[in-house]
Amino acid sequence: MIEIIDTRFEGLYELQPKVFGDQRGYFLESYRKNALKELGITEDFVQDNESFSVKGTLRGLHYQKEPFVQAKLVRVVMGKVLDVALDIRRDSPTYGQHHTVVLTAEKHNMFLVPAGFAHGFIALEDSVFCYKCSNYYDKQSEGGILWNDPSLGIDWGLEAPIVSEKDKVLPNFKAYQKTPVF
Repeated sequence: MIEIIDTRFEGLYELQPKVFGDQRGYFLESYRKNALKELGITEDFVQDNESFSVKGTLRGLHYQKEPFVQAKLVRVVMGKVLDVALDIRRDSPTYGQHHTVVLTAEKHNMFLVPAGFAHGFIALEDSVFCYKCSNYYDKQSEGGILWNDPSLGIDWGLEAPIVSEKDKVLPNFKAYQKTPVF
């Protein structure tokens, strides 16, 4: 059983699985294709990824171009992250806007990020981040948008996060708009 928490963005959802707990611990279904299908989510996930990030690490904002565009179903199995999805679908009424959600191991919530969004997160604690992808990763198809572009107005909650060299030099949103992917 999964509860879907709608956002104002088409196809972007926070998901809350039913957690069964007792004195022994807990059990939950983190993925059940037919339950998601009943909710209208029909992504066919083909790759699972996992990353560990120390507190203060920021990863993103990333996306994959055709023919390797990806939807992602993300969750935290240890720690807490602020997860960000930026709508980069030109025809969307929420184009250029972002949505954030705090994902925690304690809450077990998940975030479904459809294709057409740039995605990133910041570790608010040391965290293990897991995500299912609807397409395979392809290095030639990767793209991104600068995480701290002031025009996006994303509040990451930290002044000086730990950011990879690659993510420090991504184009800003205005540059992305000159050669949009979606």
